[in-house]
Amino acid sequence: MSAYRYTDSGLENVLIEGVNFLADDSGDECLEIPNINGLHRAIAYGIVTRRSSMSGNELRFLRTEMGMTQAELANMLHRESLAVSRWERGEVALDGNAEALVRLYAIQALNLQDHADVREIAGWCTPKAETPPIIIDGSDPSNYRSKQIAA
Repeated sequence: MSAYRYTDSGLENVLIEGVNFLADDSGDECLEIPNINGLHRAIAYGIVTRRSSMSGNELRFLRTEMGMTQAELANMLHRESLAVSRWERGEVALDGNAEALVRLYAIQALNLQDHADVREIAGWCTPKAETPPIIIDGSDPSNYRSKQIAA
């Protein structure tokens, strides 16, 4: 068992711990990831509960997991679609107030269990020098869990 950097989500900072690598027919190591929906749900939970601001790629991940277009997200946030596009591309930092709303909406839309209040979530939307990793416990693929680390 070891850690695997999961980039198929469009995120570079997702590590799945406790995975078992398999050997394919040619003897190369490969990995089967069952329950992709559960994995993406754990990643979303890791993003919305992390005590630092989200990256543009993480915003894009949440938006797509919620099934929203850039225009729909912009409308919800009372912003222009171009603002969402710029946030997702990392051209402009995501506004803390908009980020807090995105987190709250994601918790509701994706049925993520969280007991933080609005004030606490707003306090998490603080920029850091680099984006901390999202670490997922993959030892039980039927029940992926986000592991909180100090941000």
